[in-house]
Amino acid sequence: MSEPDKGTNGSILAVSDIHTYYGDSHILQGVSLEVRRGECTALLGRNGAGKTTTLRSIVGLTPARSGRIVFANQDISGWTTHRIVRLGLGYVPENRGIFSNLTVREHLMVAVWASGVSSQRLDQVLAIFPRISERMDNLGQQLSGGEQQMLSIARALLGEPDLLVLDEPSEGLAPIIVNEVSDTLARIKETGTSILLVEQNAEMALSLADSVTILSQGRVQFSGTPKELEEAPRISEAYLGVSV
Repeated sequence: MSEPDKGTNGSILAVSDIHTYYGDSHILQGVSLEVRRGECTALLGRNGAGKTTTLRSIVGLTPARSGRIVFANQDISGWTTHRIVRLGLGYVPENRGIFSNLTVREHLMVAVWASGVSSQRLDQVLAIFPRISERMDNLGQQLSGGEQQMLSIARALLGEPDLLVLDEPSEGLAPIIVNEVSDTLARIKETGTSILLVEQNAEMALSLADSVTILSQGRVQFSGTPKELEEAPRISEAYLGVSV
């Protein structure tokens, strides 16, 4: 993994004017956004706005046809997902990617093996997730939705990512569990890990975010701070359906 200078406030990720297609459908139409080192950028918008496609373009699952993506001082445009992850990006997909017939321990040990980290790193990650520590011998199918989400985040953290990319981590979770996920992400951010967060729960996202990008129909409609968004209620009402 590269070792970017975490003492600077520059970008860990800069997405510039990307255009992404599914077949002939032009989904992302010139999307640009930035995540600064040690900060959280929230990517918001209604269903179908292009948020998940943006994440998939960044991590190489649905490569952009044009535009530029720079991560950890490297132009990763066109890179494979595996190579991007090795550079220091942790990805938590919307479906969580939990295998029903693997235990929690097996999920984590596969991630340890894939990333080549030490057992000490596993101990550090489990310290953030005490509930997961108690469920090591349970199968994926025996976990609650919140526990599956915690396991998915823990697995991504094992690779010691400089940037954690999360797609809808609160989806389908009870409010008390949403608060727990939010608190966990806040602790991860405090360690210096940068975060790119796609989230329908605007209140949760804005509580974590240092900057906000709003998409609608594959285009950026707003980019600024949570305070600037709060001062522009027509933007949040038009593109999020809520006042913030």
